[in-house]
Amino acid sequence: MAYRVTVEALLGQTNEATKRGPTPKLQRQLERPSRLPKAKQKFVSEILATMLQQAES
Repeated sequence: MAYRVTVEALLGQTNEATKRGPTPKLQRQLERPSRLPKAKQKFVSEILATMLQQAES
C-alpha cells in the first residue's frame, strides 16, 4: 500500500516557493526596522509595543 504524502508534509514543513503574490504591506513595514542601527530598532520596537498595547485596550 502506497501513501501519497511527502516527507515535508509529514514533518510539517511548507514549501515557500508556493507562496504567490506581492509581500503584504504590513510585513514589509515590519521588516524595515531590521535594516536600522540597533538603537533605532529598539526605539521602533518600543513605539510599536506602546501602540499595540493601546490598540488592545
